[in-house]
Amino acid sequence: MTIALIIFALLLLLGVPIAYVLGITTIIYILVTDNIGLMLTVPQRLYSGMENYGLLAIPLFMLAGELMNFGGITKRLVDVAKTFFGHYLGGLAHVNVIANMLLSAIMGSATAQIAMMSRTMVPEMEKAGYSRAFSAATTAAAGLLGPIIPPSMMFIIYGVGSGASIGDMFIAGIIPGIILGLAYMGVIAYIGKKAQWPTQPRASMKEITTSMVQVIPALSVPLIIIVGIISGIFTATESAAIACVVALIVGVFFYRELKLSVLPKVLINTTITTSVITVLIAMANLFGWMLSFEKVPQNIANWMVSLSENPLVFLLLVNIFLLIIGMFMDGMAALIILIPIFMPLLPTYEIDPIHFGMIICINLTIGILTPPIGSGLYVASSLANVSLGSLIRALTPFLIISVIVLLILTYVPSLTLWLPNALK
Repeated sequence: MTIALIIFALLLLLGVPIAYVLGITTIIYILVTDNIGLMLTVPQRLYSGMENYGLLAIPLFMLAGELMNFGGITKRLVDVAKTFFGHYLGGLAHVNVIANMLLSAIMGSATAQIAMMSRTMVPEMEKAGYSRAFSAATTAAAGLLGPIIPPSMMFIIYGVGSGASIGDMFIAGIIPGIILGLAYMGVIAYIGKKAQWPTQPRASMKEITTSMVQVIPALSVPLIIIVGIISGIFTATESAAIACVVALIVGVFFYRELKLSVLPKVLINTTITTSVITVLIAMANLFGWMLSFEKVPQNIANWMVSLSENPLVFLLLVNIFLLIIGMFMDGMAALIILIPIFMPLLPTYEIDPIHFGMIICINLTIGILTPPIGSGLYVASSLANVSLGSLIRALTPFLIISVIVLLILTYVPSLTLWLPNALK
């Protein structure tokens, strides 16, 4: 096991894609321990990691996001945010956060959202007088709302792995997502007051009315998803399929920007993104099987229980552990591996699985923007053409407030659990 873990660390340091790291490490473990018979079950383990109805929501939500982007829905959501908040101090930065909050209700992927908004918002903010580094940092930080505000790929994977209700996870993410978005706007307001950024002219009543009318079809997509799940009309997976249909209708018939000629590109983009996630899930399931075979989850569980039986101390240790893990490992892979480790501990500490799911997902989402592995850092740095050092410096206030919000949500579970409990 020690040799396998050393190889795991070396492959990570060499920059090998995490899916390959997980698969190679497991195969080497089987060969080194001379458990050749286990090799016969590897294909079955790979397949069983993907054999879950809940995972069907991932390609459907990715397709909905692509249809929205090509159909002009994304543009309308950004425009309405500009109309209402563009005239405030740091208005365009606030618009960036609010537009990301609206898009989070469809995309559910931080990296995809950071990539898309970096192309849209960074040039606009730079034209308005913001530094490129701050523009990229704001876009990257706001992209963290993608996996928190429903729907969320991480919530789907957590629900599949833990047995928790995916619908409840979606509902539970609404309040934490709003709190985190408001916290980012607070950081922007504080920095903007010191920097005295330029403001945009206040929108006229005519512009506000026009923008509101144009955005109604665009808002129908997230509203149908959230209202449908809350009311119990359809499941999270069914809502993803309905979102695709609505996004297609809005893009083709209302905004008339979604052309049939681009549908092959939409489907190809969706297929590629889904394939990447699917391979990662399969490999992480294989790696988790290796850990279970070596009783690593049970050993970690026993070690943590021996440290303290106080749930408050346990949650603090979990947060520290997850923040460190997030610095070195892809969030999706870490989530799949860690679920079987932590889930058996929750009854011991009387922690609600929905509350814990929010903690682990936010932790690993923050890891998307923490060096050295954080994928969101490299996406924002590359697309915004900003040095990694400048981006990290500009991101620091957002990361600090993210950790503060994480601790508040950790020790005030009602902020996560109140809404799903109330709706039941």
